[in-house]
Amino acid sequence: MNIKLVAIDLDGTLLGDDLTISPRAKNAIRRAMDQGVQVTLATGRMYRSALPYAQELGVEVPLITYQGGLVKLSKTGEVLYHRELPLFYAREIIKKARRYGFQINSYVNDNLYVEEDTHLSRDYGKKTGVKVHVVDDLLDFLTTEPTKLLLIGREEELDVMQQECCQLFGDAVYITKSKYYFLEFTHPEATKGHGLMAVARWMGVSTDDIMAIGDSYNDLEMFCHAGLSVVMGNARDEVKAAADYVTATCEDDGVAEAIEKFVLEGR
Repeated sequence: MNIKLVAIDLDGTLLGDDLTISPRAKNAIRRAMDQGVQVTLATGRMYRSALPYAQELGVEVPLITYQGGLVKLSKTGEVLYHRELPLFYAREIIKKARRYGFQINSYVNDNLYVEEDTHLSRDYGKKTGVKVHVVDDLLDFLTTEPTKLLLIGREEELDVMQQECCQLFGDAVYITKSKYYFLEFTHPEATKGHGLMAVARWMGVSTDDIMAIGDSYNDLEMFCHAGLSVVMGNARDEVKAAADYVTATCEDDGVAEAIEKFVLEGR
């Protein structure tokens, strides 16, 4: 294959438990870029949360953030692609999530808003490196469409919520999981697949020349738009089944292994 673009998920893929990029992965990515291969990050994280990692790696092409809800150039800040969750659905999701008692994260203009300062919101802010803004009432606060809503809770209850919302909203809302305790809601065209296609069009790259690397359900759309899909060894079996190749775990430098094998070998 003649890989020209590599799209890499962050949490559970490029980032291990310590939330850092390993020296081996950093070296493999930089060697690939030195040889003319472009690299982007494709994450459910906020743009402001993904940007420091892009800057650390020297990535200058558009970043795919919010599951694809916001694609923005890391060098200039130019917005390439933006899709927001319709306000009607956002409000309905918040009402329903309250009945379950889920932690509700709302993202507007690349800022994070919650209703309560809890250990969950503090942990999330610490992990992602962003400030958490507390408002009295999200329903009163939301007068513009959010880029994303994220619910934090127990897997079993989130699964029930996901099933109910899929039946209620159909294809009007994209619903996915990045982790078993995160349930995320975006515009139906705010997926990593749509985001990846926006970057590919910007670059003039064919899908056949794209390698996508991820570990969770929110990466499945991206896998469908890549000539080569690589899943991490720490992924669940149903996610592994959707990929072309299973690499090592994130803790064992699976990203580096994949880039070395499919991009660097033979060049």
